[in-house]
Amino acid sequence: MRALVLTLFPEMFPGPLGLSLAGKALAAGLWELQVLNPRDFATDRHQTVDDKPYGGGTGMVMRADVLGRALDHARNVLPQAQMIYLSPRGEALKQ
Repeated sequence: MRALVLTLFPEMFPGPLGLSLAGKALAAGLWELQVLNPRDFATDRHQTVDDKPYGGGTGMVMRADVLGRALDHARNVLPQAQMIYLSPRGEALKQ
C-alpha cells in the first residue's frame, strides 16, 4: 500500500509514525509513505502558498493555483488513490 500526504509541514512525517504500529509497518516495508510540500509547486521565489481572502476579512487562505498543481501531481503519482481531506470545519475524528 502507498500513501501520499500533502502538507506544509513535511517534517512532521514520518516522525510520529516511528512510535506507532503504523510506523513499525512502514519500517518493515508493509506500506510506503511519500510526503509532498505544496511549496514545491509555488512559482514565486518565496514559494508562497497562501494569500489574503479575495473578499477581504481576517486570516489567510491556501492559493488555489498552488494547491491545484500539488493535487494534480498527487493524482498522477497515485491515480487510483482515494483522497481524504482533513478540515478544521469537519467532524472530529474519534476512535
